[in-house]
Amino acid sequence: MSEQPQEQILRVSAGSNPQAVASAIAHSIYETRNCKIRAVGAGAVNQAVKAIAIARGYTAPRGLDLICVPGFSSIESHDGQISAIVFEVKAS
Repeated sequence: MSEQPQEQILRVSAGSNPQAVASAIAHSIYETRNCKIRAVGAGAVNQAVKAIAIARGYTAPRGLDLICVPGFSSIESHDGQISAIVFEVKAS
């Protein structure tokens, strides 16, 4: 019986290091060919977009180009529901 790998979501904050996030994105792309990134707030979205651009530079020498599909998601918080931006990154 084969198990489906559990979907991982990278959570990015305004204080996240874009190079570290980019490395995590690239490793996920190498392993599963996709990655999901969740960001809440303008600063976090900024760091996530920078990380995706940097990750593209990491994966390009291996012949992998990245496609990014942004979307919205609602998550539960102690303050109720909040909106988050979710980036689905895929290798092409």
